[in-house]
Amino acid sequence: MSERKVLNKYFPPDFDPELIPRRKQPKNSQQVVRLMAPFSMRCNTCGEYIYKGKKFNARKETVEGEDYYGIKIFRFYIKCTLCSAEITFKTDPKNTDYIAEHGASRNFEPWREERAVEEEDRLAKLEEEENNPMKALENRTTDSKREMEILDALQDLRARNARNERVGQSVDLLARIAAEDLENEEDAEKKHFEEEDEKLVREVFSKVPMPFASSSTSGSMTSPDRAESSGSTPPAVLTVKRKADDVEPALHTLLPEATRALIASKSIVLPATKKKRIDGKNSLGIKVVKKGKGKVAV
Repeated sequence: MSERKVLNKYFPPDFDPELIPRRKQPKNSQQVVRLMAPFSMRCNTCGEYIYKGKKFNARKETVEGEDYYGIKIFRFYIKCTLCSAEITFKTDPKNTDYIAEHGASRNFEPWREERAVEEEDRLAKLEEEENNPMKALENRTTDSKREMEILDALQDLRARNARNERVGQSVDLLARIAAEDLENEEDAEKKHFEEEDEKLVREVFSKVPMPFASSSTSGSMTSPDRAESSGSTPPAVLTVKRKADDVEPALHTLLPEATRALIASKSIVLPATKKKRIDGKNSLGIKVVKKGKGKVAV
């Protein structure tokens, strides 16, 4: 694809551009251009409305004998979209606008009328001031008075805005202080409740040391020794429930009788198991009967 887009051309060594004949064109030739309607207009032939921005294939030419301080004026030819009547308009460099010339009339635009009226009033005022010095003095006095009123209104507006801003800041500050006070009160109340709960827990529950029981056989390791040899840390504190008074009960009083007896004993003797005797039967439950010289199992 890139080979077909080469813009360089080959020029032979003996090429002479002066030998190329000049192309002769008419003095006022027209060009075909693509443009959009610069203003909304209405066709004088069929009454069709053409809105601003509609695209046309137009013919463009330079207006002979007309210019504005050396700026050329161009004329454009378009056709009506309904009846194909020819419509022409040209540029207006003086007002930076376009002028409908033939075949269509420009639609009424209020803003253009207001601008024209303002321009006429300004020119009339300048002319009157040139001819009447007292009128010029009155106009300057009126203008200065109007400027002073505008400045006073602006200053009042700034003062009002500043006052509203200060009031808003004070209101925000009061609201922030009230929120902080409320948070402090809530924190203090929560802390008070937590302290009461902790106090109640300390009154009801108590931590007492847990002694290790001795071994059942003499010469064996105690519970701490076993825990150290196994690598685990035995619990050294036991949490027990107590009465809501200052007297803490002893640990052995909280244990049942059997447990206290087991801890107090030096050795644990297991009761001997009795063998269940079966008349005429062995341990497997087979009865042996003697008959003659042999034995018969039943």
